[in-house]
Amino acid sequence: MTDNASTDRIRALPCFSGSIEIEPLTGGLSNESWLVRDAAGRHVVRLGQDYPFHHVDRRREVMTARAAHEAGFAPRVEYAEPGLMVSAFLDARTFDAADVRANAERVGRLIRDFHSSMPRHVEGPGFMFWVFHVIRDYARTLASGGSRMADRLTGWLELSDQLEAAQCPLPIVFGHNDLLPANFLDDGHRLWLIDFEYAGFSTAMFDIAGAASNAEMGEDEAHSLLEVALGFPPDAAVTRSLNAMQCASLLRETMWSLVSELYLDAPGADYETYTAENLARLDAALDQYHSTYGKTSS
Repeated sequence: MTDNASTDRIRALPCFSGSIEIEPLTGGLSNESWLVRDAAGRHVVRLGQDYPFHHVDRRREVMTARAAHEAGFAPRVEYAEPGLMVSAFLDARTFDAADVRANAERVGRLIRDFHSSMPRHVEGPGFMFWVFHVIRDYARTLASGGSRMADRLTGWLELSDQLEAAQCPLPIVFGHNDLLPANFLDDGHRLWLIDFEYAGFSTAMFDIAGAASNAEMGEDEAHSLLEVALGFPPDAAVTRSLNAMQCASLLRETMWSLVSELYLDAPGADYETYTAENLARLDAALDQYHSTYGKTSS
């Protein structure tokens, strides 16, 4: 959608009071976001279609955003229609990786609270997010779409099987499943979460590992986050599960970016660069994982 088409659509919405001012918000990798000012204050408008290749359903996203607000984790959804959601603007600072590392205990408590509270608020058919299924499905999408890295898929699937075998049984929780640093906001008093495209039932490990790997945490930092988010000291098997899941998180992010290279064109997004960044981080994480646990052991 062009900027003119987007702003025209926003101006036609029935949810604003009086004249409005619109400006783009940058940083998204798959959606358009706009800041709107009207007589009632500030609002964030998020534009995005369903993306079956990413398992993204916007109706489910809106439901989850509303549930997250009811549970106390997210801003209020003020209006929604197909492909568009308007939320209250939060006067808060967006985290970067260093902020997540510096606030690891707060982040861990937020993750734990989200996991335990959200099942009481979500409604409708349950959606399961299991990263190893996502990786397998991305491999099919990349093969059929003629990805430039299709020759690596067999190796990545074998790796995914090894990482999945290292997982420990954990209770099913409701996860955010996209804990990039920019999805944490700090208003000076508390932390908030935004962007619920991938939220669904899972185990706690993917959110913990994703937050750690996306923030480039060191081993001790990730271990501390794990203990706070789980609420108990992890044993060696659970610690290995975390380390394996961090690799899986980076593999999924790499493959997400490759799929996006084929099918998305978000304003300002450079998917090839994002692919390269995540692939480099995956290679470094795998070197560490294999040096600790061996290359072929499961």
